[in-house]
Parts: sequence; C-alpha cells; structure tokens
Amino acid sequence: MSEEQQAQPQLALERIYTKDISFEVPGAQVFTKEWQPELNINLSSAAEKVDATHFEVSLKVVVQANNAGDTAFIVDVTQSGIFLIDGIEEDRLPYILGAYCPNILFPFLREAVNDLVTKGSFPQLLLTPINFDAEFEANMERAQGAAAEGQA
Repeated sequence: MSEEQQAQPQLALERIYTKDISFEVPGAQVFTKEWQPELNINLSSAAEKVDATHFEVSLKVVVQANNAGDTAFIVDVTQSGIFLIDGIEEDRLPYILGAYCPNILFPFLREAVNDLVTKGSFPQLLLTPINFDAEFEANMERAQGAAAEGQA
C-alpha cells in the first residue's frame, strides 16, 4: 500500500444509538386542562475519545413542558454516535466534534423526542433545526473574546 493511500483522511459515522432516554408525566391532571404549554428546552453536546481513531459524540436534550402551572411532561434524550476520525488535522477536530457530528445526530434526536411526546398522548413536538456551524463559530468568537480580555 502506498503512503498516499495510508494518509487518506477518514471521517465516518459507524454507529448511531440512543444512549439515554426518559419520559415522565408527573400527573394526570394535565390531561384535563386546555393545552397552552410553555416549553423549556436545554440542549448540549459532548465528545469523548474512545480509542485512537474513534470518538463518541452525544447530543442531549431535556424538554420540560409546563401547562397551567403544572409540569405536563419532561423528556430527556441523549443521542450518540461513534465516529471514525483518522488522518484529520488536529486543528479541525473541534469543528468536527462540535458542529459536523452534532449536525448528523440532530435529526435522530429530534425524531426520538417527537416519538416519546406523541406516545405520551401529547401533540407532536418538533425541535427547531439548529445551525451547529453557526453555534460553533459563535462559541469560538466568545472564547477568543474572553481570552483577549484575560490578556488585557
């Protein structure tokens, strides 16, 4: 095998899975009231090196729906993927792990949340698509700004 073939960068999703899932309806009284929900949505991502060429990237969302002062439901889903990342420049890893991989995982997370909510007898909940590229860039700018302030 030539050196050129060995140096070929690799980036592939090898497995996608639901790492953690929970759905809770604290009280049946929520079904007797008019449905005017207030949603609190918290989304986060994390990446962990599994071995020399594999990373686990996870997207976690917690959604709490309140209706007429009561908690209607709480849904908590962590969607993960195992990504083969080999031969990629080290300075590209933060973008790949913080934007590229979450963009791949998000549709699966969105589907899992909607499925749980509708099976819980509530109207569908379609999470708004997120531009992880823009979020990544904004986070990088904030970090650079904070670093510049720290040096001043």
